[in-house]
Amino acid sequence: MADQTENAGSQADAFQKIWFESMSKLMQTAFTFSPNSTPPELLRQIRNSIFEALGQSWNEFLRSPQFQQQMKQWMDNAVALREMSGDFMAKVRKEMQAPSRDDIDAVQQNVRHLETRILDRLDVLSKQIQELKHRTNGRPAKSPAAPKKSPKAKPSRKKPRPVRIADGS
Repeated sequence: MADQTENAGSQADAFQKIWFESMSKLMQTAFTFSPNSTPPELLRQIRNSIFEALGQSWNEFLRSPQFQQQMKQWMDNAVALREMSGDFMAKVRKEMQAPSRDDIDAVQQNVRHLETRILDRLDVLSKQIQELKHRTNGRPAKSPAAPKKSPKAKPSRKKPRPVRIADGS
């Protein structure tokens, strides 16, 4: 904990040093002008000098090893936090037996593959139908011939004979 406090203090000192240097450069630039220049030109020179001094000081600050090291540390922490939260959420989903993102992606991919296969098969069937229409020259295709049935025997017009039941006598 003491190391972090010392590190933060040294970073604050470095920032304060850069700030005071840039302000002193600004003041030096603002009050160095020639007496024969016109006021609008003088203001333009002051503005340009201020921007140049600020640009240099911020360039030095942003390129300083301390700043770059701090930015690297912040980025590493952000990446670690994102990984940790992703792992935590995956664990929560697993405990709740909810589908994970990978499961949903796999289902979507399978549905797309199935859709592609169905559309390809429909294209093939459409081509076959067009070929059949072309063969029949636009005439509706004849239905396949029904199988011929054997002629049924005509019922006779004779009266049936009564059935005799034999007596046991």
